Amino acid sequence: MYASKYAVKQHEERVSAGLRVLKKGIVLMISVLLNWIYMGITTFSLGFGIRKLIEKLLGYSLQNVDSIIMAGVISTTVYAQVFSLFGPVGLWANVGMVLAAALVCVCYGREMVQKLLGAWKQQGNVYRVVLILLVAFWAYQTSRGYMMLDTDLYHAQSIRWLEEYGVVPGLGNLHERFAYNSSFFSFSALYSMKFLVGQSLHTGNGFFALLLSVLCIQIGKRFHRRKLVWSDFARVAGIYYLTIIADEVIAPTSDYCIMCMIFYIVIKWLDELEKGKGDVVPFGLLCVAGVYALTLKLTAGLILVLVIKPAYQLIREKKWKEIGIFLCSGILVCAPWMIRTVIISGYLLYPFPQLDLFSLDWKMAAQRVEIDAANIKVWGRGLYDITLLDLPITAWFQQWMQSLTTMEKLLILADLLCLAVLSVWMLTCLLKRHWEKLDAMLVMVTVAACYAFWQLSAPLVRYGYAYILLLAALMGGYFVTLLRKDGMIRLAILAYGCYKLFIMGSLVWSSRQLDYYVCQQDYGVYEVREVSLGKESVFVPLNGGLSGYAYFPSVPALYNVELRGESFAEGFRPCE
Repeated sequence: MYASKYAVKQHEERVSAGLRVLKKGIVLMISVLLNWIYMGITTFSLGFGIRKLIEKLLGYSLQNVDSIIMAGVISTTVYAQVFSLFGPVGLWANVGMVLAAALVCVCYGREMVQKLLGAWKQQGNVYRVVLILLVAFWAYQTSRGYMMLDTDLYHAQSIRWLEEYGVVPGLGNLHERFAYNSSFFSFSALYSMKFLVGQSLHTGNGFFALLLSVLCIQIGKRFHRRKLVWSDFARVAGIYYLTIIADEVIAPTSDYCIMCMIFYIVIKWLDELEKGKGDVVPFGLLCVAGVYALTLKLTAGLILVLVIKPAYQLIREKKWKEIGIFLCSGILVCAPWMIRTVIISGYLLYPFPQLDLFSLDWKMAAQRVEIDAANIKVWGRGLYDITLLDLPITAWFQQWMQSLTTMEKLLILADLLCLAVLSVWMLTCLLKRHWEKLDAMLVMVTVAACYAFWQLSAPLVRYGYAYILLLAALMGGYFVTLLRKDGMIRLAILAYGCYKLFIMGSLVWSSRQLDYYVCQQDYGVYEVREVSLGKESVFVPLNGGLSGYAYFPSVPALYNVELRGESFAEGFRPCE
């Protein structure tokens, strides 16, 4: 009898515990979905305001919904960085953003609704179903997956510093990786909604992946036209990349959003070339987006080689007003990021101690910055020893290649071949004065420059997947588009798409039993010990350098740093 009552009690406790988990999961999943809806509404609203400003200043209108949303993403990121200069990026930052978005809705609400409904009605039923499935797929993948090591090493803590304090002078002295200062962390903090749901959400990379996938699936329209164009090959490369990161978009790393942004800029640039309208404004706007890409990750700066086209055309046509507008826009996008970098590290760009322009008591020691920069390179090359930094590429390339997967090796070999083909093709075009091919050459030179910089600096694959894929895809795609018939290529792409659908289906099926089926997987939690720092204290992990989000502030190790005052808000400075 007693055993029976005990079994019943155990069963009731299990049911109660299950209901509590389910309730929490449902609430959190609703929070994630609402987070995306909120993100979409605010970015579209503010992007629509940017659209109207562009119409007034430049006489050009952003037509696609994804372009309007991307303009909103850029503006909200800049806003979050500016707000961080004055305080925590949390509740009041969101209040200010919502008020700005509401103002746009009051002024242009009817036009905004018409734009959304018009865009929806223009699409066929198949496209609408695919779009819904994409939203469901990326929402599912953003709720679970692999939380890469760097996220629990410093990404989570970087976001929490923004949530708790905004910008803190000399924060890089506490942990040099805080000085990387990706603008994506500001965007993530703005939409983390910790003040509302009690958990710091991290759905930004999923949102970027969704935007890119919406742009990529437009390749389906080419099959009706029975002719592929150059941008389709960039879309194929983008689809491949999205399948690579599908199980990792939950991590708020800057590596994925920047690669998505590079794909986005290149695809949009090629779309504009294919329109052949000759309007310079969209190219200028994409260069502003390129400046934004640089603030996501400094190593993406060579995408700005594309600026040659709009700069040349605007100067030739003496459009000084437009030049001034684009220059001011670029400065507006990058200025808050640079100011934050100076406040965090003491340098204008990190990790480049050579640009030593400021005399600040919190400036990071130049030697520490140089060691960090060296570590980035040697780890990317698979050497793991900074004394080997000056090895020539001939000494480390073979060992680095051996660390890659078979597919990655094939892609690198294809890229090296493409660099040779590109050189011969460009030389031939210039000798024969084929000036009509200058636009294509500029795109290829930009992608090749991005790839070469990545290959020669810190060639960790996740740092440069967009360059790896785009160089091979665009070089091969350019020559394919010269063919009269591309039926076999289209058939191969269709087969490739079906294969990737199967892989993604398998990925979803394999993770169906995870506990995060209805809730977003949280940051990792690790054992730490408390260490005093002046009148404050920080947490240091007991095993390894991973600290996660829960214990704040956490750093892998504490050395050569002291408080500038009595609190964290006053910042940190180096000490002997």
